[in-house]
Amino acid sequence: MSEGRVHLQIAQGMASVTFDRPEARNAMTWAMYGELGDICGALQSDASVRVVTFRGAGGAAFVAGTDIEQFQAFRSGDDGVAYEQQIDQCLQKLESLPMPTVAVVEGWAIGGGLAIATACDFRLATPASRFGVPIARTLGNCLSVANLARLGSVFGLPRVRRMLMLAEIVGAEEALDCGFLLQVLAPEAIDAAAAQLSERLAALAPVTQRVTKAALRRLTGHGLPPDEDLVRQCYGSADFREGVAAFVAKRPPVWRGH
Repeated sequence: MSEGRVHLQIAQGMASVTFDRPEARNAMTWAMYGELGDICGALQSDASVRVVTFRGAGGAAFVAGTDIEQFQAFRSGDDGVAYEQQIDQCLQKLESLPMPTVAVVEGWAIGGGLAIATACDFRLATPASRFGVPIARTLGNCLSVANLARLGSVFGLPRVRRMLMLAEIVGAEEALDCGFLLQVLAPEAIDAAAAQLSERLAALAPVTQRVTKAALRRLTGHGLPPDEDLVRQCYGSADFREGVAAFVAKRPPVWRGH
């Protein structure tokens, strides 16, 4: 299976970023996270770009998480700490883009894919789109405090508890009702809606947009507590190793609580 790519196209002040690994539902490899970070770094200083859209290739998924097979190389909780820090740094680059960002979600936005969509300013989706972090059922790992803060700011903490502790998947209508999604559109209408939203955003005051984004980011990230001890405990557990092994072997995990 390919390593995947993240592509950037810019035309007439509009940037489009595509996660291109459709044979794996665009699950992110380390190389793809690196490309996403590099693209966000380049866009950060490009004053000609007024709006950025993010979407997955193939129409079946936005991003279906991080490629699980990569976790087989983890040997201790420190590997988990380094991984969560890497993801947070990548998402911070996306989140701190000065121009408005739009996630166009068709199908699954799970785990890392949900985190990427959450780091965007606006989200459009199709009725079949699904959102969640079912790691209590699959891997037995955890999210960083920064990621939990992002999710809580748009979904609300009770819903985040359901998504994390009950491994529930949220449908498009529920995501619309709680304000996570701006619109739910038929698959054949989502491209036009994304273009219309981008044009609307591009016509508004960029300084106001930039400052508002920065202020909201400060509110969400202000005073976050340290979390390395919790991340190390989870990624260093026998349950996490069992979760990865079970996922790769395509069998149910056997949780033992240690």
